[in-house]
Amino acid sequence: MLDLALTGFVFVLLGLGLRKPFLWVLAYLYIDILTPQRISWGLLASLPISLIAFVLAFAGWALLDDKRDSRFTLRQGLIVALLVYCGLTTLTADYPESAVEKWAWVWKALVFAIFLPLTLRTRLRIEAAALTIVLTVGAIVISGGIKTLGGGGGYGSLRLFVPDNAGIYEGSTLSTISIAVIPLIWWLARFGTLFKPGKLVTLFALALTFAALLIPIGTQTRTGLLCIALLGVLSLRAVKRRFLYLGLAGVVALAAIPFLPESYTKRMSTIENHQSDQSASTRVAVWEWTWEYAKHNPFGGGFDAYLGNNLRVETVKAVGTGNNITYHSEYHIEKARAYHSAYFEMLGEQGYPGFLLWSWVQLLGIWQMERIRARWKDRKGPGENWQAPLANALQLAQLIYFVGALFIGIAFQPVMFMLIGLQCGLWSYLRRIDNPARPRFAGVDGKPVLRTHAAVQA
Repeated sequence: MLDLALTGFVFVLLGLGLRKPFLWVLAYLYIDILTPQRISWGLLASLPISLIAFVLAFAGWALLDDKRDSRFTLRQGLIVALLVYCGLTTLTADYPESAVEKWAWVWKALVFAIFLPLTLRTRLRIEAAALTIVLTVGAIVISGGIKTLGGGGGYGSLRLFVPDNAGIYEGSTLSTISIAVIPLIWWLARFGTLFKPGKLVTLFALALTFAALLIPIGTQTRTGLLCIALLGVLSLRAVKRRFLYLGLAGVVALAAIPFLPESYTKRMSTIENHQSDQSASTRVAVWEWTWEYAKHNPFGGGFDAYLGNNLRVETVKAVGTGNNITYHSEYHIEKARAYHSAYFEMLGEQGYPGFLLWSWVQLLGIWQMERIRARWKDRKGPGENWQAPLANALQLAQLIYFVGALFIGIAFQPVMFMLIGLQCGLWSYLRRIDNPARPRFAGVDGKPVLRTHAAVQA
């Protein structure tokens, strides 16, 4: 029944695109995040449904969509440069077969991030894309939250729609993304027009936020805890009653501790002393190896260059209790261990040029969202209250990603590049509508027709 419903929904969504081609863009967002073809065991599993949606989205825009208001931004140009550079390093990769396998999905994430802003030429489209991302991630989050409440969590053992511990379904990655979309959840709840603000929308936003906060507990990931802490601190910027907010946050945190699984609290304790945890010690060793590797290979080793590492990892274990504790060092040999950090992933795979391009794309987004927030936050005119909060939500999402990326190799995570596409689309749209009205088309009897702010929004 699930397979039938999932297959029917995908084909109905693709069919509706024949009437509204932009729906193919939303269909690709949905399929690329949820990967229904991996959930299905029937027709969807046998079809390249992601590629079909990818081609339809591009063809629909190129052949049927109005492109007069499409703009190409600097960040899109930087992503193009990153795409070309990654293609070149793939050709000269240390491990060609593995590099080609990763390139097969990386290029789609980058190309779609370049393409998405070209389609986001109205507020409705920007909101629809944000809503699709939030609800699709929300479907995974709700499933994980329910299973966590039912006691089905555990590090690497929280069963979601897809049993594979890869992509968005990897525990630390899902924890980061689930916390990153929380600001977007509340932007949609406050300013959405597809689902207008009200009690039911607020109730759903509360429930979805609660489910998102449960994901780091269900997956027992340290990264998720750090992302929650950062979100709490960053939210102070937009909160009016900050002392009340801090007090309530402290009460909630203290009240939640007795209900946390013992296995979760033990795992979180390794944040303070990483040497007691082999996994954390291995990460530090990989980062040291990558730093040295980049010195000798400044242009990177291509995708999955980490396969060449050979590490001697030291862990420290405490034996005894009270005042009779002694510490013993143990050594382990680790080979081909992943980077466990997007920053070192970029440095090892793409070298200094790739790392600088990727960093430029990321940091420029923070700056652009701050510019939008500063420019629109004090405006009181009709239809001018949603821009600054959306920029703030997208900025918070990216900052949370920055923290999660410290400990996970998610430099090319497709969902985050979708959010970058949203940022580019918002930046381009607001720059266009904020320009003074000027003649664009000839009207009746040769008189110009002005495209005003209100006309563009419509």
